[in-house]
Amino acid sequence: MKRTIKKVAVVGSGIMGSGIACHFANIGVEVLLLDIVPRELNDAEQKKGLTLENKAVRNRIVNDSLTAALKSKPSPIYHQKFADRITTGNLTDDIAKIKDCDWVIEVVVERLDIKKSVFEQIDTHRKPGTLVTSNTSGIPIQFMSEGRSEDFQKHFCGTHFFNPARYLKLFEIIPGPQTSSDVLDFLNNYGEQFLGKTSVVAKDTPAFIGNRIGIFGIMSLFHQVKELGLTIEEVDKLTGPVIGRPKSATFRTVDVVGLDTLVHVANGIYENCPNDEAHELFKLPEFINKMMENKWLGSKTKQGFYKKEGKDILSLDLDTLEYRANKKASFATLEMTKTIEKPIDRFKVLVKGKDKAGDFYRKNFSAMFAYVSNRVPEITDDFYKIDDAMKAGFGWENGPFEIWDAIGVQKGIEMMQAEGYTPASWVTDMVASGNTSFYTVKEGATQYYNTASKSQVKVPGQDAFIILNNIRDTSQNGELAKQSKKVWGNADCTVHNIGDGILNLEFHSKMNSIGGGVLQGINKAIDLAEKEYNGLVIGNQGANFSVGANIGMIFMMAVEQEYDELNMAIKMFQDTMMRARYSSIPVIAAPHGMTLGGGCELSMHADKIVAAAETYIGLVEFGVGVIPGGGGSKEMALRAADTFRKNDVELNVLQEYFLTVGMAKVATSAYEAYDLGILQKGKDVVVVNKDRQIAEAKKHALLMAEAGYTQPVRRKDIKVLGKQALGMFLVGTDQMVAGQYISEHDQKIANKLAYVMAGGDLSEPTLVTEQYLLDLEREAFLSLCTERKTLERIQFMLTKGKPLRN
Repeated sequence: MKRTIKKVAVVGSGIMGSGIACHFANIGVEVLLLDIVPRELNDAEQKKGLTLENKAVRNRIVNDSLTAALKSKPSPIYHQKFADRITTGNLTDDIAKIKDCDWVIEVVVERLDIKKSVFEQIDTHRKPGTLVTSNTSGIPIQFMSEGRSEDFQKHFCGTHFFNPARYLKLFEIIPGPQTSSDVLDFLNNYGEQFLGKTSVVAKDTPAFIGNRIGIFGIMSLFHQVKELGLTIEEVDKLTGPVIGRPKSATFRTVDVVGLDTLVHVANGIYENCPNDEAHELFKLPEFINKMMENKWLGSKTKQGFYKKEGKDILSLDLDTLEYRANKKASFATLEMTKTIEKPIDRFKVLVKGKDKAGDFYRKNFSAMFAYVSNRVPEITDDFYKIDDAMKAGFGWENGPFEIWDAIGVQKGIEMMQAEGYTPASWVTDMVASGNTSFYTVKEGATQYYNTASKSQVKVPGQDAFIILNNIRDTSQNGELAKQSKKVWGNADCTVHNIGDGILNLEFHSKMNSIGGGVLQGINKAIDLAEKEYNGLVIGNQGANFSVGANIGMIFMMAVEQEYDELNMAIKMFQDTMMRARYSSIPVIAAPHGMTLGGGCELSMHADKIVAAAETYIGLVEFGVGVIPGGGGSKEMALRAADTFRKNDVELNVLQEYFLTVGMAKVATSAYEAYDLGILQKGKDVVVVNKDRQIAEAKKHALLMAEAGYTQPVRRKDIKVLGKQALGMFLVGTDQMVAGQYISEHDQKIANKLAYVMAGGDLSEPTLVTEQYLLDLEREAFLSLCTERKTLERIQFMLTKGKPLRN
């Protein structure tokens, strides 16, 4: 039976419930958000003379919760207008409305009696076939549906979202005793395709998969920190980006999540998993108990492992439980990994360290490897789901079995034995059978060691994905494997054949910044595609699409006053953007994450943008004292001209585009990029699941090619307003300086942009070519590079270690 989700009910409007409601609104689903009726009036309601029967009072809890969620940072919603898709109500007056819903999600307090009471109401009003799921993080699913109708039990299971629902990708699905396999299959696919999640079917065990392993990892560190004599700063240094984990690492993450939340889950595992071989590890150390007594819970109580006093961040000394000045952490072992770009390639080096860091990694990874291997088949039959859960739920770049593979399965076993740990028997059986790794890649698909068949089998669900790591897979001796589909490459980028006559250009420069190597790659990829292929996708699967042009290179040329070379470099950038626009094959850009400056300019010059929903895109060049010089200023003038409607609003339209650049606006989602004129409605598209982005971009390239793509004709019909617009902008910047809103240098940058977007000081509105605007843009960019203030800004960014943004 085909199942369509048109309307969802979310019961419980707390932080988690409101976040889930917002994410369904993000993907276009109508949402009914319900909560309880207040038992008494608050002060404001009493002053207004309201009663408990007043609708505003009855819906106060749900409305206040949703309002707070929509105001929170980071926002739970892609665009504030999407909140209109959410209707609020209460469980007394509006529960009958769930008869019109296709899916009811319970997100009430973690008490079984309350949940069962809610499910009784839901069962009374739902229509047969309606999905009912619980977002519980630990209560056994089997107990929740007891006493409910047969149809309810068949369509009931757990669906555990991680908070915040918009940003964390893990979507755990936990079947109940009677859950239909069709329901599980539907939810698994819906989570991936529509919600943009990594769906993981888990067994009904305490804390499921993500929290069982994640809390073990944190509790393990809590016990190791004193054993190894480490400070909290040192642990955060060792467990952050250096091993492919979030900057918040361990202790900062606990502060953000809340120590009480962690303790609640840890206690649940301790109480409900008496046979866990690491049972005692979940017992809280004394310093955690003391912090709980003191209400040092983290961000919510203004102090936890870290505490802010004025501008200073203080750290907790775990021996004295007193706050002290932050201490910088450094280790010789970490210095050895500075030249290794990818975290997955660092693990072999880290576990060989001769200092305290090396001791830490050997102990930490040994404990983790033993624990995760022993959780198969307890929490899942397939170990790859543990890796999926840790990457999607905790932001790890690599899961524990992937890390073990990187170290070497046999070497990992030897390391574990030296630390007093023993892997599960299925691991030693795997090695004995000749399988030397947990994962392999065959014909572009990831395979894993299946414990049931004792052989490598394909990880299911990959057909909708194109995984660039698999396409460029290399064998252990470093030689390109047979399945590699590399067509061309240099130090900064690689061209892959992703099938059906479509090429993909992948950046791998530092932070995917755009320099000479990337520009060479763009031109080469287009050359190759025009000669032998049907289209080109420009996309990668790194953390960010591109943070922009290499400003270090620009800075050096400007300091050395090599203006001819700088002019040539900027012209090459512009020409490459125009090459992307006016090639004879479709060029699709697939931006995601930070897509700034030159990365934004490249996207805007593609035939189509297939953006990930989580794309933070904008022209940010004003921040370093220049204007967009890779066609961005020209492009915003062109797009403004294309939206001119009547003569009396042309100046207003141009001003909107001018302010987008002049205020360095960055969209906080791909949907906001439509408002900024960076994405174009009716042309560009958004995908919620980033893992599907390259495959979706490929589809659009194929569609355009098969429809008979023709090389566009260069534009020479761009209307610019000349002095009429320039005068308006110059008066505006004068007023901004007079009001002390901007500096005189900011005014100089803004006036240069104004000159470009107005088309110069032409005496009347005129139709011009793109090249005319590009020449104005390049001249303005170069003149700003001669300014001392601009060079100081660039130098500040470079020396402070901030992202190299164009």
